[in-house]
Amino acid sequence: MTRSDDLAQLLATLDLTEYERDALMHLLSLGRTTAPNLSEATGIPKARIYGVLDSLADQGFVKIIPQRPKQYVPKSPDEILDRATENRRQQFESYQQSVEDVRDEFLSAFGPLYEQATDETSPTEELFYVVDVGDASETETRSLYREATNQINILTKGFEYLPNVRSTLTKVADTGIEINVLMVHPKHLSPENCTVQRERVEEVVAELHGVTIRFSKEPLPWRGTIIDPSMDYQHGKAILLVEEKDIPLHMRQAAVTENGSFVAGLQRYFSLIWKYESVSESPH
Repeated sequence: MTRSDDLAQLLATLDLTEYERDALMHLLSLGRTTAPNLSEATGIPKARIYGVLDSLADQGFVKIIPQRPKQYVPKSPDEILDRATENRRQQFESYQQSVEDVRDEFLSAFGPLYEQATDETSPTEELFYVVDVGDASETETRSLYREATNQINILTKGFEYLPNVRSTLTKVADTGIEINVLMVHPKHLSPENCTVQRERVEEVVAELHGVTIRFSKEPLPWRGTIIDPSMDYQHGKAILLVEEKDIPLHMRQAAVTENGSFVAGLQRYFSLIWKYESVSESPH
């Protein structure tokens, strides 16, 4: 990429046309000049150059010196950026006002239609939605960590994905939120997975203070994260992945739910395993 390309890319931030971008870039290099001279330097047709310069002046990027012939002077880079910001602010405020001007009419016209369609097609709350396992599921998991206000419960084979969520979980752990991690006992893991689990346990103990770890005596049929469960079924959120040994990880999907009753059921399962079917001592 040439120096000219780099400069043009910077000017693209200002949302200019190609001609406006070329004209401003050359003006910043040439300083004060005339439209014919700028047309020759940039290759912008003479029939277009005056309109281009007038547009730049209207946006506050160029100053016109009214003499014969007219002279055009670029504003300083600081002034150009400040003016671009102000232009966008004014555009937003104008758009915002235009939206507010039609708000009552818009709601009156479309509100009843939406409510009718919702009543007919969505009589109950959606139980869950699915995301692909991998980047998408890890993004959802990090989001759950950030949303948690009271408790995070994690079911995992060996916490192999910890490096991808560590930063977020560390910040949450520092706030004092209760975090419980239930792992599968290493006797049910392959030697390779057992090694990974041992490394993750050491990392959690060393880096995530206050996190409690237990090990399930039996294999877990699913894994995932539960946040802020409520036994009155009023709130909570979870992501879960069903154990499917014969299906490659990249072909699996995880379910995300905000259904308070479903989350409460998942939490009851977690609590029973945690209390009655797990051990606290490290098996490594």
